[in-house]
Amino acid sequence: MGERAIAHGLAIASGVNACKDLGNMPPNVANPAYLASQARRLADDYDAVTTRIIGEEEMEKLGMHSYLAVGRGSKNESMMSIMEYKGSPDPEAKPIVLVGKGLTFDSGGISIKPGAGMDEMKYDMGGAASVFGVMRALAELNLPINVVGVLAGCENMPDGQAYRPGDILTTMSGQTVEVLNTDAEGRLVLCDALTYVERYEPECVIDVATLTGACIMALSHHISALIANQNPLAHDIISASEQAGDRAWRLPMTDEFQEQLDSPFADMANIGGKGGGTITAGCFLSRFAKKYNWAHLDIAGTAWKSGGKEKGSTGRPVPLLVQFLLNRSGLELEE
Repeated sequence: MGERAIAHGLAIASGVNACKDLGNMPPNVANPAYLASQARRLADDYDAVTTRIIGEEEMEKLGMHSYLAVGRGSKNESMMSIMEYKGSPDPEAKPIVLVGKGLTFDSGGISIKPGAGMDEMKYDMGGAASVFGVMRALAELNLPINVVGVLAGCENMPDGQAYRPGDILTTMSGQTVEVLNTDAEGRLVLCDALTYVERYEPECVIDVATLTGACIMALSHHISALIANQNPLAHDIISASEQAGDRAWRLPMTDEFQEQLDSPFADMANIGGKGGGTITAGCFLSRFAKKYNWAHLDIAGTAWKSGGKEKGSTGRPVPLLVQFLLNRSGLELEE
């Protein structure tokens, strides 16, 4: 019992530190190609991990026009890094898929952000950093499960090629989106990543994203928000969050919120107005996650600390997600 607890603790600490180091990197270093290089290095270090990178040329062939639109204003190529960990003895075992928002810098695009504090938008890849940290911990623990970790790397910049408010994008799923604000870009990257991972026929999918400022209004910097389309999955995540001391709180997802995304020109708009911004963002993503059990963690308030000496990545929600995987693999510690 004691030895297992120490092993778990060391692996989680390793994952948290990997997440922090990646998150704290300056955006002129940590671009999507850098995320890809770290994903490749993980595969070099651990036999159970294999990595493949999908660049813009392949995204174009796949029809990931929403993801591509967000990165169009940047000279840094969009890259989706896919790390596959195979630890299950069962050859038929379906994987758990983790998808991390990897906006290595988010200027807001044409809907540009205010200058004050914009440097902290290097942390908009906090979801991808946490997925990387979880994969690192997972590889060290040698858990007997299959997990796919996706780093959805992209940079949102304004230039002559940048996408605009008013544009209509066709997603990989075929659904169309009217862009009302280019600073609601994370969901436009994640929606195509969520469609891509259907090919794994996953046991479940959890996306992790520094998605909405509204999340900070709701839960401050203390608790991550959770939205899910399946009650047992939501329950398991909340339970793991309590065990890990890395807390999450479930928000509702009902038709009234879905209606806020109505558009007269496309299947949906990319924002849903002032009210319930965290929920409408989750509603948007839910439309691309209908083929599997799905949960969304909004970590906008918990992924990093702002300003002063405390400024920096927190490493959350690596402890929550590793505990979830420990529980799913049947290796959680008994009380």
